[in-house]
Amino acid sequence: MIMNIPLAQRLIIAADFGNQNSDDAIKSTISLAKSVKGSGVILKSNAVLRAAGYSLIDQVRDLGLGFFADLKLSDIPNTLESDGRFLQEKKPELLTAMASTGSKGLSALVDEIPDTEVLGVTFLTSLKDEDAQELHGRSNAEETVDALARIAQRGRVGGLILSPLELPIVRNRSGLTFNTPGIRPAYSLVEGDDQSRVTTPADAIKAGATRIVVGRPITQSDDPQGAIEKILNEIQDAVESSHSK
Repeated sequence: MIMNIPLAQRLIIAADFGNQNSDDAIKSTISLAKSVKGSGVILKSNAVLRAAGYSLIDQVRDLGLGFFADLKLSDIPNTLESDGRFLQEKKPELLTAMASTGSKGLSALVDEIPDTEVLGVTFLTSLKDEDAQELHGRSNAEETVDALARIAQRGRVGGLILSPLELPIVRNRSGLTFNTPGIRPAYSLVEGDDQSRVTTPADAIKAGATRIVVGRPITQSDDPQGAIEKILNEIQDAVESSHSK
C-alpha cells in the first residue's frame, strides 16, 4: 500500500498562516489551494481549519487536492470517538493525533474514521533533546520518538509524524507510513526558521520517508506550481535512486 502512493501525494504543503487574522488566514489558504489547483498534492491545515470549520476540507478537495487535517488531537477515548465521527463526514485523507494521548484513545479514533489515515505525532520538530527530558523523561529525541512510536503502533494508526533525523529508528516498523516535517529544499533559503531538526526532500526520502511536509518554500514562492514541480522531481529522483540500490 505504501509503495502505491502516487508521486504527488508524497508531498504535503503546510498551509500555516497563523501570522494573520482568521479571515485573512482562511482567504490565504483558499488562495494557495487555487494557485496549486489540480496538482494532486496534499494541503495541510491546522489553526486555520479550526477557524474556518470542516467545510474548508470540501473547498480544498474540490480544487483537486488532498486534505490533511493537522489537528493533533489528544483527549480521552470518548471524546476522540466523537472527533472521529464528525470528521468521518468529510473524510480528509490524513489526520493527526498525539501519540502521547495513549493507545486506547488512538484506537477509539481510528475505529470511527476508517476512510482517513490517522498519523501519530511523536516529537515535534521544533523541540530539542532538553525538551525530551522535560516533557517525556527521556534522555534525547531518539528515545522519545521510539517510545511514542510504540504507543502509536499499538493504537493502530496508519503512520507516524516525526523528524527526518529520527527515521532510522522507526523505518523497520512494518505497516506504517513515515511523514516528515522540517523539510527544506536545497534551493530554498528561509529566514526565521523555527525548526530545529531539518533536512532536504531527497535525504528524507532516502532515509525512508513516505511523505514530506514543505511549507514556506512553496507558500512564500512567487511560483508555487513551479516550486511543487522542483520538489516532486527531487522526490522522484530520490525514489529511483533508492530503488536502484
